Amino acid sequence: MASKTTGVASLAERYAAALFDLADERHALDAVAGDLRELRAMLQTSPDLVRLLRSPVLSRDEQGQAIAAISERAGLSELTRDFLGVVARNRRLFAMPEMIEAYLAKLAERRGEITAEVTAAQPLSEAQQNTLGEQLRRAVGRRVTVDIHVDPSLLGGMVVQVGDWRYDGSVRNRLDRLRKQLLVKSHDQIQSRRDRFSHSG
Repeated sequence: MASKTTGVASLAERYAAALFDLADERHALDAVAGDLRELRAMLQTSPDLVRLLRSPVLSRDEQGQAIAAISERAGLSELTRDFLGVVARNRRLFAMPEMIEAYLAKLAERRGEITAEVTAAQPLSEAQQNTLGEQLRRAVGRRVTVDIHVDPSLLGGMVVQVGDWRYDGSVRNRLDRLRKQLLVKSHDQIQSRRDRFSHSG
């Protein structure tokens, strides 16, 4: 399993590097990054799109036509649409999520930025994203690119990962901590009753 994961990561790096070089030549690094973030958001909210990328049943042409239609509806740039077409023809759409992350990581590295992976219970407004980015920049002392994922199972709040540093301010985490505290308290109460009972005997 580890070798398969490594293989996908290596494949994604190669494709991302090729796209990055093309975007750099055409002065379209930011435009492509915006496209890829849009595509990532679509993948997070559309199980049908994920199935399309991973489907072993659809032919190259069928996958290519479907991803072209989706790209056009989403208003993605010509370069990004062409890239997706190549990926589809090569039957590599299954690695698209990893390609997106690899490209964005390259862009952040080029600019001396650090990426903050933010998982929120619900989408953040542009103002909230800007405020969060500024707070993180002050905290780490560097420019921060905020990559936001939405996970409703968090119930509320957010989880922020910057390098090795992690902050979990989700409602789910607070509920988990509360549940553990109640379990410990319940255990202590039961133990206390047992101790009193044994002493009384």
